Amino acid sequence: MTEKRQMTLNLTDTEMQMLEKLAERKELTKTAIIRLALKLFQLVDERTAEGGRLFIEAENKQKTELALL
Repeated sequence: MTEKRQMTLNLTDTEMQMLEKLAERKELTKTAIIRLALKLFQLVDERTAEGGRLFIEAENKQKTELALL
């Protein structure tokens, strides 16, 4: 098993509310949500560094490109 390390995370009230709502809606812990967000950010960063682009497709098939910093 991978050794886990502990850290302190400071969030605004709004960010904490977002995290709590996501955790409740997905039936996951707040830690699990943050781990998933980190994995997603890593994937997006790797792909865009290679020249990839990120799109969100709506039900009507309309695509919107996301601009990342």
